[in-house]
Amino acid sequence: MAAPHLQTTYTISDLAREFDLTTRAIRFYEDMGLLRPERTGPGGRNRIYSPRDRTRLKLTLRAKRLGLSLTEAKDIIDMYDSPRDTGPQLRKFLTILAQHRQQLEEQMAELQANLDEVRTHEKEARALLARVDKEKVRA
Repeated sequence: MAAPHLQTTYTISDLAREFDLTTRAIRFYEDMGLLRPERTGPGGRNRIYSPRDRTRLKLTLRAKRLGLSLTEAKDIIDMYDSPRDTGPQLRKFLTILAQHRQQLEEQMAELQANLDEVRTHEKEARALLARVDKEKVRA
């Protein structure tokens, strides 16, 4: 079986189709500085995305699924683009992940408390209903 052909450039439509995004979303990521396509054509209206842009878009969407903000995603992705030492990059990444984990744990605790409260109300409502049904039978 032949190896799949890797594209060397992509149009905005290619990326929109591949990642199931609107072209508007891709332009927004570009405005945020996450993507830096080459501009061609009259007035630079055509965007040509590199494999690097495609990878950055893939990483951006992964960060979004993790619940990170686009600013946090950009900071992390930019760190990997820079020639700096990986120690500081990994420490920053761990700090961001720890903050995000703490936020998720707090949200989960709040949801659990709400769920417990709903269960209590359900139990009380069932007990009241059983009493009402019992009184109907006696009447």
